[in-house]
Amino acid sequence: MKIIVTSLFVKDQDKALKFYSETLGFVKKHDVPQGKFRWITLVSSDDQDGTEIVLEPNENPTAKEYQKNLFAQGIPATMFGVADIRKEYERLLKNGVKFTMEPTKMGEVTIAVFDDTCGNLIQIIQQ
Repeated sequence: MKIIVTSLFVKDQDKALKFYSETLGFVKKHDVPQGKFRWITLVSSDDQDGTEIVLEPNENPTAKEYQKNLFAQGIPATMFGVADIRKEYERLLKNGVKFTMEPTKMGEVTIAVFDDTCGNLIQIIQQ
């Protein structure tokens, strides 16, 4: 068994698609209309057959509350791996990304956390 799709609640699918593709560099795999929303998935540019992220609209009141509380408590909604966290941190800063935690060594790994502008904190990690 393996993870093929994981959801990330977002406030605005268009804004999230732009941020995750243009700013972070993920590649859009699916964009299918589904009523007033869309089934939008993205993949890593270097693993286009890998795990997909679904930009899930947070219209459900439970989803909104969950997302809001995670953000308020400073808890990242998900984590992405990077090869060189300093390089990625500098690239994202230049693209206007706001970090809530600069790259910080935590034992064997280094992590940083940023605001995705769509209601989530995202952690990046270099192992």
